[in-house]
Amino acid sequence: MIQLTLRDTCGTACDTIAGWIMTVIKELDISMIEEIKALFADIFTKEPWNDDWSDAEQLHAYITDLIGNRNSLSLGLYEDGELIGLSLGSIMHWCRGTEYYILEFCIKTDRQGRGLGSFFLTEAQRIAEERGATHIFLQTERTVPAYAFYRKNGFSELTDHVSLVKAFKHDIKGE
Repeated sequence: MIQLTLRDTCGTACDTIAGWIMTVIKELDISMIEEIKALFADIFTKEPWNDDWSDAEQLHAYITDLIGNRNSLSLGLYEDGELIGLSLGSIMHWCRGTEYYILEFCIKTDRQGRGLGSFFLTEAQRIAEERGATHIFLQTERTVPAYAFYRKNGFSELTDHVSLVKAFKHDIKGE
């Protein structure tokens, strides 16, 4: 599945082809794992996340978990051939309907603030709907810019939902 869009970078009609950027959405698979890992680590090891993905085996296993399962819906946003965005999740079948459960969503830091995230999220929703999903479920933290981004894009908080964690070892970061 490929969604191709030409976007005007001039803000108005452009006189030359140089004013247009080709944006492509591709479904990702395990053969693209190195490209996915590179973008993922580049984004999530910096502010505001500051995640420690220095363990290459752990990063490889995590991305494989996301894109290597039978119900994966993992999408990449490409701008002029460069991977700049990820929507990594699964189509899940719950009692209240089928959902697109996004576990990771990101846009390359230097490309944020130009509407690409909203565009990509809208297209991810369209693709998920084509696969039978009736809603998107995701989680984020209230203290990061992603929270306002999702609210701006029509997401609401589940007031009765609580995320819980129980550490098995005392060396888990953040515990």
